[in-house]
Amino acid sequence: MKFDNRAIPIALAAVLIDTIGFGIIMPVFPTLITTLGHIDLEQATRVAGYMLVVFSVMQFFAGPVLGNLSDRFGRRPILMTSMLCFGIDYALMAWAPTLGWLFLGRAIAGAAGAVYGPAGSVIADSTPPEKRSAAFGMIGACFGIGFIIGPAIGGLLAGLGPRAPFVAAALLALTNAAVMFFFMPETLKPENRRPFSLKDAHIIGAFRPLFHAGNAAPLLLAWFVWQLAHMVYPATWSFWAAIRFGWDARAIGWSLAFVGVIMACVQGGLTGPVIKRIGERKAMIVGMCSAGLAFYLFAFATAGWQAYVLMGISAFQGFVFPAFNGLLSRMVDATRQGALQGGIGSMGSVSSIIGPLLLTQALAAGDHHGFTGANFLLAAILVTVALAVIIWKVLDRVPDKPAEAPA
Repeated sequence: MKFDNRAIPIALAAVLIDTIGFGIIMPVFPTLITTLGHIDLEQATRVAGYMLVVFSVMQFFAGPVLGNLSDRFGRRPILMTSMLCFGIDYALMAWAPTLGWLFLGRAIAGAAGAVYGPAGSVIADSTPPEKRSAAFGMIGACFGIGFIIGPAIGGLLAGLGPRAPFVAAALLALTNAAVMFFFMPETLKPENRRPFSLKDAHIIGAFRPLFHAGNAAPLLLAWFVWQLAHMVYPATWSFWAAIRFGWDARAIGWSLAFVGVIMACVQGGLTGPVIKRIGERKAMIVGMCSAGLAFYLFAFATAGWQAYVLMGISAFQGFVFPAFNGLLSRMVDATRQGALQGGIGSMGSVSSIIGPLLLTQALAAGDHHGFTGANFLLAAILVTVALAVIIWKVLDRVPDKPAEAPA
């Protein structure tokens, strides 16, 4: 995909590097938690869920603030600040002597707000409305590529100890911040900036223009439930794979790398053409059906090779985020794209608070009673609910295809 503004590939690189950093640490996270906490794997699963909740609570409050700040001061300073904070976070977690310090590191990362909201704002600033879904798909492709590189490196670095991947992640984040400082242009035009207001710096304020536009409420509800289900991967995958298949850090790393390959292929190569051909709402349905079927079958998988087959089945879930984001970005004007992306991130944070609690506890409770697929079964039910909302309330209320560019 060709980009007219060099800020877009730099923002996408930020997503890529952030995902590499996240993927690097996933294979060693179970080992680090069990070692620092002197606990077994079942207890570590619960602790990891609580850490995701801390991250998400901080992001819930910080997301709309950062989004509104980016509408006032521009995308570039917010992205640089986020990456600096992530570098500090990973360095802190590399040093952490106790579980308490790991929790502090997750709180810092949550407050930084991650890079997906500002990166989405860069795309919205620089891309015509009819091309945004395909461009948002590139965010997913970078996420997928990051999951190819990150977990593979993490699995290899695990041989140097459970803290080595955190050091590597810190260096990547700080390097990315330096690249932004020297090479990234600002994408928010001065005439599209607006004053910062605390009354808008929360999730309701971020979505207020959407509700005025109409048709947004059921779409947001479906997205929220979908996000709850999708948390089954970051919240439980490493622990579920270790419990169900006995996989070590290297095997978990390679499985995540495989997920990254298929995500990159789908979102980088298929998302744009598919959405152009069938429209955003139908692409969302295809993606949700793919995920729901895979989640249900994951719950009853008995061999590692089956997990790899199911990863392929679930690959088309990559259509959901760009289709959703493309629909919503056309409902607000150029002055509020940052607030919108911050609100989307904040809503994702709510699901990231509730989702890990539900899904990690489901995995731990199921394991205790001899059924280690309870987390994926719950995720499948949630996807079914989201799909029902899309079909019942959204199917005939949003455009079938992206609006054509004006002549």
